[in-house]
Amino acid sequence: MGDMTNSDFYSKNQRNESIRGGEFGCTMEELRSLMELRGTEAVVKVKETYGDTEAICRRLKTSPVEGLPGTAADLEKRKQIFGQNFIPPKKPKTFLQLVWEALQDVTLIILEIAAIISLGLSFYHPPGESNEGCAAAQAGAEDEGEAEAGWIEGAAILLSVICVVLVTAFNDWSKEKQFRGLQSRIEQEQKFTVIRANQVVQIPVAEIVVGDIAQIKYGDLLPADGLFIQGNDLKIDESSLTGESDQVRKSVDKDPMLLSGTHVMEGSGRMVVTAVGVNSQTGIIFTLLGAGGEEEEKKDKKGKMQDGTVEASQSKAKQQDGAAAVEMQPLKSAEGGGDADDRKKASTHKKEKSVLQGKLTKLAVQIGKAGLVMSAITVIILVLYFTVDTFVVKKKPWLPECTPVYVQYFVKFFIIGVTVLVVAVPEGLPLAVTISLAYSVKKMMKDNNLVRHLDACETMGNATAICSDKTGTLTTNRMTVVQAYVGDVHYKEIPDPSSIDTKAMDLLVNAIAINSAYTSKILPPEKEGALPWQVGNKTECGLLGFVLDLKQDYEAVRTQMPEEKLYKVYTFNSVRKSMSTVVKLPDGSFRMYSKGASEIVLKKCCKILNGAGEPRGFRPRDRDEMVKKVIEPMACDGLRTICVAYRDFPSSPEPDWDNENDILNDLTCICVVGIEDPVRPEVPEAIRKCQRAGITVRMVTGDNINTARAIAIKCGIIHPGEDFLCLEGKEFNRRIRNEKGEIEQERIDKIWPKLRVLARSSPTDKHTLVKGIIDSTHTEQRQVVAVTGDGTNDGPALKKADVGFAMGIAGTDVAKEASDIILTDDNFSSIVKAVMWGRNVYDSISKFLQFQLTVNVVAVIVAFTGACITQDSPLKAVQMLWVNLIMDTFASLALATEPPTETLLLRKPYGRNKPLISRTMMKNILGHAVYQLTLIFTLLFVGEKMFQIDSGRNAPLHSPPSEHYTIIFNTFVMMQLFNEINARKIHGERNVFEGIFRNPIFCTIVLGTFAIQIVIVQFGGKPFSCSPLQLDQWMWCIFIGLGELVWGQVIATIPTSRLKFLKEAGRLTRKEEIPEEELNEDMEEIDHAERELRRGQILWFRGLNRIQTQIEVVNTFKSGASFQGALRRQSSVTSQSQDVASLSSPSRVSLSNALPSPTSLPPAAAGHPSGEGIP
Repeated sequence: MGDMTNSDFYSKNQRNESIRGGEFGCTMEELRSLMELRGTEAVVKVKETYGDTEAICRRLKTSPVEGLPGTAADLEKRKQIFGQNFIPPKKPKTFLQLVWEALQDVTLIILEIAAIISLGLSFYHPPGESNEGCAAAQAGAEDEGEAEAGWIEGAAILLSVICVVLVTAFNDWSKEKQFRGLQSRIEQEQKFTVIRANQVVQIPVAEIVVGDIAQIKYGDLLPADGLFIQGNDLKIDESSLTGESDQVRKSVDKDPMLLSGTHVMEGSGRMVVTAVGVNSQTGIIFTLLGAGGEEEEKKDKKGKMQDGTVEASQSKAKQQDGAAAVEMQPLKSAEGGGDADDRKKASTHKKEKSVLQGKLTKLAVQIGKAGLVMSAITVIILVLYFTVDTFVVKKKPWLPECTPVYVQYFVKFFIIGVTVLVVAVPEGLPLAVTISLAYSVKKMMKDNNLVRHLDACETMGNATAICSDKTGTLTTNRMTVVQAYVGDVHYKEIPDPSSIDTKAMDLLVNAIAINSAYTSKILPPEKEGALPWQVGNKTECGLLGFVLDLKQDYEAVRTQMPEEKLYKVYTFNSVRKSMSTVVKLPDGSFRMYSKGASEIVLKKCCKILNGAGEPRGFRPRDRDEMVKKVIEPMACDGLRTICVAYRDFPSSPEPDWDNENDILNDLTCICVVGIEDPVRPEVPEAIRKCQRAGITVRMVTGDNINTARAIAIKCGIIHPGEDFLCLEGKEFNRRIRNEKGEIEQERIDKIWPKLRVLARSSPTDKHTLVKGIIDSTHTEQRQVVAVTGDGTNDGPALKKADVGFAMGIAGTDVAKEASDIILTDDNFSSIVKAVMWGRNVYDSISKFLQFQLTVNVVAVIVAFTGACITQDSPLKAVQMLWVNLIMDTFASLALATEPPTETLLLRKPYGRNKPLISRTMMKNILGHAVYQLTLIFTLLFVGEKMFQIDSGRNAPLHSPPSEHYTIIFNTFVMMQLFNEINARKIHGERNVFEGIFRNPIFCTIVLGTFAIQIVIVQFGGKPFSCSPLQLDQWMWCIFIGLGELVWGQVIATIPTSRLKFLKEAGRLTRKEEIPEEELNEDMEEIDHAERELRRGQILWFRGLNRIQTQIEVVNTFKSGASFQGALRRQSSVTSQSQDVASLSSPSRVSLSNALPSPTSLPPAAAGHPSGEGIP
């Protein structure tokens, strides 16, 4: 189905629907056009066409209360008529496309060309061949068969190029496949609550059909379009579709339209699903994106026939567009929740290039330049030597018939030069990083880390600070009431029901049962003897559990007062810190139940129930005493305190419910409960590991400061007697802001190093703290901060952090959307595993580098000096390519897949400016290079005497391979193999074999390489320039190789501290670390930050912009106008704020607005910084 283009998918659906639309009271087309309306227009349309939402439910044959019957036949029929909730993904790249991409590598192209020239020349036999006067060197090739074999070298080079390309393409292909697998796993885990046959069930998002009644709550990402039926205080963030950052309040009579891809920021309710998949608002935009690309390709073809110049410029736009389209592939989620990779690119100016990639790119460029210089010098020296020797020293004339012979020499020199370059350029680096990351990500799945962005994995290894939530991450998120203060008595355990007055008990049960989300309930345990199962909000479940412990039944109260009858609900949010529900009593008067954080609700109480269940006065003096006697002792036991209260209102005059300050006042306190959320048993140990590894753990929570401190001590975040800070949000803000109320970095720098607990904090405080730590220049190393979060309000902090962890179980979709890694078991100890894997990635890359650079240095020097002294490289082109293959592809596989060990957690984090190649590694690289060079040159110049064989030096052009050079090649490879074992340790450890059998891949590769090497030497013959060796010669080669291990111990003995002259390499300076845009962005970040970070899916803006560009290209092409306008638009895509401006004026995005005519773009608009001018 993925192969079907979206537009076919569309027309097919429409045909189906016109045939069958009669079975339901409205067709897909009608519902689709209805969903394109907003606000009052929509309300009017619903009234005119259908009557009301109930009527729509009837037409869709569904019940607003009981939902769909849920029979398989009915669901299938709905899927056929209205489509499935699934957006067909773009086709992945085929293997051939990946091969083609791998072929684009410059060095490979140079090699291919050289090989083809060499092949061509070997088949061309010039008449001057027999002419003695051409070149003396020709003399060795008397043997006719040898001259014939000239084509072998060229063919062998081409063959090895093909090998390299296939390996690269295969790697890319498997990476893509893994990514898709990962994405489908994320999709399968995405469930949504719907009502079917009067049962509340959770089904995968793709199973939702038109007519389903879906329950929506705070933090959901809506999976389909629908109409709001009933609910309270629902506020939606529609910025992902409209670009308007204000939250939109939804109500049945003012704005009932709920759109897919938007986030629920507050409240709860029910909706009837009216459009799914490609027919939902999200799907329509995706379809346009798909169709836009196809149209453009067709236009592209026409352009070629008519006019070359336009075609060129058009293909340029196409490339830019293609690049964007490629990014869009890997992560596409079912309801078009945007794709992470794309968002990553779109927000690259917020998250810098990952540290490792930055360092590697820099290193690779440096090495590449050095290699280029060396290879150029090699070619020049060879050519000069040959010309001087032939024409000056031997005074030979340049005969026309000899030209091809000379050219053949020059080509041979050129090939040697290119081979030096190929060996010098470490193209294995990106491969090693990819393999290492992909391997880690796969293994991290087993450790409950679902990685959404590859580079988050290695960033985690550098983490220096973790800001963690308390509830659910450090604690079990299983709330139980353990203490209560009811009727003037403080009970240290659950009171006996008979000891509480019946009036008070009645109020208490009603207040808890009615004033909590009806989705929160306690179900019987799944297994015998297990704890009851808590569904929904855990704090509310704790309170409902308290009702059950008092031998009362909350279900009965809820049946009496169903959700539809609730008069008004003030839902919980981070500003109110309380929740209240108003009900109408039988006598027409109103009663409001309230619950919330005790210090906040008690401030609003002026009465309290006494032992007889009668209200008595409650003065501020009493309140202070209660805080001291009841609330603080509870909090110091690590309990979360909740106050439950109520208030009665007369029936007339009806209070002004929108004036919250007056309503939420003069309350009567019913009781205060202490809820325990026990610390997860494995957390203290995990935190101890973090502290040992040099990572500071900070707790950021919305809880009371005493509760937070008590939990922090239990977890081991703070140890009594240490010098640390525990602050409340208010105090924190007071300390970091100046007189004008602006945040000052210097003030934050005074606080954060000692801060361990931030209590009663708002989402903004969390974001401020994270940003403050990241931007701080207080320490010599820039801090790398990881943040955990589960709530919608954690979004900004998760996005700002270097690595954002979202909770897989308790986390809302918004939090997951903003995160880099999802903890599938919500457990803090999984974060420690992530740190371990991250450090392992870093170490794997370093191991690989240490190995690769040794080979590079040796191979380049050998080829270079050999060429200069003997006019021929001792290592032939094909041999070099084989060495390149071992050290790049195989070694990256072998060294990048080392499993992590606990010892990784015993060192401090490397930090951002630590060089990739430390002094110890530099010592190893140079030390081993000295050993290898000494032996190879010894063999090169006196080898023939040692082994009593013919010298291979100064051999003529097509001479047969010599034993001498074969021994050199073989010894070289043996030394690499044994050095690969040395490379397993980078901190100068002695035992290089430690844990070698825990890595089967490593053993397989070393043994495999050895076996292939035997085959190459014994049977490689002419293509590999090898002649078979005797057993004793083999023994010598292996013996010299084994010497590497002994030499490694010698090097380890030399103290690194003595070698001050060794330079480190591959470090990032402070400047390079912060890209330009980030510096500029900081100026305006303060006011934009909140707005900017909530924009979960920049995808839409980019998508629409892309369509605009495409259509503009087409229009320009038709009108033949200048192409500047369109390209200028393309460049403006980079600025998010412009994107927002470009879409914020129309609240409904119709295509006519999105496709301006090319002439309407004033030159100012594209470049204008604030972007007002953009249509």
